[in-house]
Amino acid sequence: MARSRNVWGIDIGKCGLKALRCSLSPQPGKLVAETFDYIEYPMLLTQPEADPTELIRDALEEFLRRNDVAGDTIAVSVPGQSGLSKFIKLPPVEASKIPDIVTYEARQQIPFPLEQVVWSWQRLEGGIEESGFVIDAEIALFAMKRDQVTKAIEPFKESDIEIDLLQLSPVSLANVVMFDQLPNASEIDPDAPPASIVLASMGVDTTDLVITNGLKIWQRTMPIGGNNFTRALVQGMRMTFAKAENLKRNAARADDPKKVFQTLRPVFNEFASELQRSLNYFTGQDRTAKIGQVLLVGNAAKLRGLSDFLAKQLQLEVHRLREFKSLEGDLVLKAPVFRENQLGFSTVYGLCLQGLGVSSIRTNLLPSDVTRDRLIQAKKPWAVAAMLGLLVAALINFFGIYIAWSSYSENLFADAFTQVDSVVGKSSQIQSSLEQVQAEQLEILDTQQRLARISDRRFQSLDLIRAIESMIPRDEPDKTDASLRDAIQAEKAEAAEEANGLPVIPVSINYDELHINSLDCQYFEDLSTWFEPLEEDWKRTVARDQFETNDAPEKTPATDTEGQSNAESEANTESESEADTELGEPSFEPEESEPEVPAGEGWVVQLVGHHFHNEDYHAPFEGRTYLRTTLIESVLGERG
Repeated sequence: MARSRNVWGIDIGKCGLKALRCSLSPQPGKLVAETFDYIEYPMLLTQPEADPTELIRDALEEFLRRNDVAGDTIAVSVPGQSGLSKFIKLPPVEASKIPDIVTYEARQQIPFPLEQVVWSWQRLEGGIEESGFVIDAEIALFAMKRDQVTKAIEPFKESDIEIDLLQLSPVSLANVVMFDQLPNASEIDPDAPPASIVLASMGVDTTDLVITNGLKIWQRTMPIGGNNFTRALVQGMRMTFAKAENLKRNAARADDPKKVFQTLRPVFNEFASELQRSLNYFTGQDRTAKIGQVLLVGNAAKLRGLSDFLAKQLQLEVHRLREFKSLEGDLVLKAPVFRENQLGFSTVYGLCLQGLGVSSIRTNLLPSDVTRDRLIQAKKPWAVAAMLGLLVAALINFFGIYIAWSSYSENLFADAFTQVDSVVGKSSQIQSSLEQVQAEQLEILDTQQRLARISDRRFQSLDLIRAIESMIPRDEPDKTDASLRDAIQAEKAEAAEEANGLPVIPVSINYDELHINSLDCQYFEDLSTWFEPLEEDWKRTVARDQFETNDAPEKTPATDTEGQSNAESEANTESESEADTELGEPSFEPEESEPEVPAGEGWVVQLVGHHFHNEDYHAPFEGRTYLRTTLIESVLGERG
């Protein structure tokens, strides 16, 4: 069953059972009281004729008849004298070694082997932690013997109430003071803490004393309680215990109230002396501590005149804790039974605080084996159901396989196998087609993306073509086809007349034209990678140009060797190959004309074409020289 967000705090006292059900309020720092219950025993558990086991069992059964606790968290308290509480100040130590020190301290402080006790600890607020070291740290150590724990939870186990939290009553009271009466521990200045509050919870036989300022806690159990007042009336007024108990509760309405208070005065003095002794011991241990006020809780605190008497004797502010500042829920708080017994609900209020996770001290004395056994017990039905389910599933699977095996015949499924093979073949074919289409799609997408990336450069390509077109040589406008034909006819006639004349140069060969066969361009992130394999060819080209220039200075016009080499490496022509054959390989000194290696990103444009200035009679502007003096000089901006 899923857990609800409600917590039941249950306190089995010696005069009655007190229970309070709370939940967190939407308002931060507040709790909502959902419901409560108060079941008073027919007699005190300490009376000789009382059967505590029977009385507690009857009270729990009555509680379950009145209330539904299914799904709620159950927190239970045990008397302070049933356990051990120690508040130990640690020396400066590494934070990681605190658990080891606590274990050592537990062996020293607990007067029983640790295997025989249930113990828990918590580091209190305060102290300074720097660079992994803790200074002025204080821990709270709580322990109970295992037989005492078993005795405390036995009535709940018999009533089928599963306990989630077991806590000492003084610890619950300390949580009430720190949550309801003091500022949040994170808001307290360790160097200037508030005045300590003393909470005295008066029980039947003992009084639990808790002193705290929100950072430090001191606790003691005083051996005096409500029964001391009752026994004083029994001895002083010669009456039965039951009548004395009734008279104590209604002392103000007695026939002779003055005599009643005179009879109780020795107990008043004894209680005040014991309380003063405890306070003196506390202030002696902590010289800087200041006592602010004393709060009285417990049904015995309702005794008329007790708070005024203690205030006079202790010279301190003494009040009954009649209001829980952080508890809401008028349905509970304004109920007559709750208002009459509110002083007895402090412990269960503290249990609810811890169960809801808003308390300062969060230790739990419920043995881990109890929690483990409960988890195992809760999972047993599910484990059995899972095993049965697996068994049924295995049987069904077995019979299914058996039936399928017994009814199988290969001939019955021959057609099905054939159809399956056919379908598999079609599926494979379709899959192959699909993969082919996907590959084509990816190729198209790649082309599309590539075209999209270069879409901005389409105008650059046009501009490049226009620029190249503007730089190639062109014939004069008057060299029309008609005029050329006439010139050719005239030349033929003249050649016929002069049989021994010189060879006539065809006029058509004198076309001042350069034909571009192809244009290609490529982008390089580093132009040196393009130039490196061409470097040797470049050197040979430069050497050949120098050779030609030195050999025929009168025939070849001066050119820019460096610009020429760069352009010639990009333009491949028919004349270039012919010139290489005729000139051979001249010697070249690299140190005289070392290339300027291009670097950085850029485009390489390659032009492939031809021209008709390749004969000797075209000298000095034939072959490579014609290309250099026309297109390349135009590219380099050297042509007028």
